[in-house]
Amino acid sequence: MPTVALYNTTGAKVGDIELNDSVFGVEVRPDVMHEVVVNYLANQRQGTQSTKTRTEVSGGGIKPWRQKGTGRARQGSIRAPQWVGGGVALGPKPRDYRYSVNKKVRRLALKSALSSKVVDNDIIVLDDLKLDAIKTKTIAEILKNLGVTEKALIVLPENDKNIVCSARNIKGVDTTFVGAINTYEVLGHTKCIIVKDAVAKLEEVYA
Repeated sequence: MPTVALYNTTGAKVGDIELNDSVFGVEVRPDVMHEVVVNYLANQRQGTQSTKTRTEVSGGGIKPWRQKGTGRARQGSIRAPQWVGGGVALGPKPRDYRYSVNKKVRRLALKSALSSKVVDNDIIVLDDLKLDAIKTKTIAEILKNLGVTEKALIVLPENDKNIVCSARNIKGVDTTFVGAINTYEVLGHTKCIIVKDAVAKLEEVYA
């Protein structure tokens, strides 16, 4: 089992914690992680882009000139795609980009992402993280104590409004909880700060 240091909010090491091999020690699969990240980004697309075809733009009800005898190419409408102000040929229309990926693949991708953070020593486990009020300065001090200067993801055991609101104004710092964590978020941040209780929940759900 991989073993990592356990820290408190002052940045002091208070012990070690063993992580479950089946969650934090699996073989890292870049191919699976890539597949799931592409799926996540596709599912975020709104798909609301739209262009007008020649039947939807206004005007063009009359033939611009007669068919023969002018020396110019024959034209049926000034709203055909080759005209300025005309419709768009084969342009985008509203569509749904969503598609599904097998649940086992999603779980494997998340475990691969977490394992890659362990391999790269980019995972920090906190013994506890509680705030009595919304205070951005407190979270900033905790990150400074831990020596975190890169993009960081704080993983909580459950949604905590005080922590979420305190961290959201710090550039490069995001929060999530066990029920909402995903591969894209883990890979999109250099450091992964996980509360000890969240580690237990992750192992309970994904082991």
